[in-house]
Amino acid sequence: MTDQALLRLSGIGKTYESGTKALDGIGFDVSCGGFISLVGPSGCGKSTLLRLIAGLMRPSEGSLNWRDGARPETGFVFQDATLMPWASVFENVYLPLKLKGLAREDCRARIMEALSRVGLSQEAGAMPHALSGGMKMRVSIARALVMEPSLLLMDEPFAALDELTREKLDDDLLTLWKEQSWTVLFVTHSVFEAVYLSERVLIFSHDGRITHDIPIEGGFPRGDAFRESALYFEQAKRVSAALRGEARP
Repeated sequence: MTDQALLRLSGIGKTYESGTKALDGIGFDVSCGGFISLVGPSGCGKSTLLRLIAGLMRPSEGSLNWRDGARPETGFVFQDATLMPWASVFENVYLPLKLKGLAREDCRARIMEALSRVGLSQEAGAMPHALSGGMKMRVSIARALVMEPSLLLMDEPFAALDELTREKLDDDLLTLWKEQSWTVLFVTHSVFEAVYLSERVLIFSHDGRITHDIPIEGGFPRGDAFRESALYFEQAKRVSAALRGEARP
């Protein structure tokens, strides 16, 4: 493992009890502070891989080797914001701290700071039903942020949002990534989103293998100038071509 690697995955495979093989021979390094997007056909094992990295399930084969010998504090943001409908924004963000046995008042400043970072400090007392889809996802991100993770796993978090909201949250995510020095693994079906956000894009085949590891050119921060550039479209075409080659006939 290189000095810059947070995690090395070696020969990772996952076969479910039904006999379905979700992942086969997955191996790559995750650099500290890097941003990697995972793209591939539905059912190719992308979400399974995130869950293996999060420790929510075990691989059938292979190993995950962490830089310091143990998984760092990890945040997980799902496609559905998964908010408790009966609890306020504040209480939803407090939940992971509550599960760790921390008192609400002792965490108040930490929770409000997390909400401030996603632009929701004025909505702390609001209930989920009063929030837009984009605001709900911001609460979900704040709930991950409040744990002060060094690794953030995101499973199609913005897929259900309209395009303008999605672009705004992509921009906000990149800002937070730099501010918080996160390492991010991001699952998406959008080639354009993957190229916009990432330093690397990994292409998965339908049978759970990684077939391409594509570096993305273009510095940070990114914005409309990058979205409108020839470089952006050229790289999106390259990723799309690799993805088409791996789609099931």
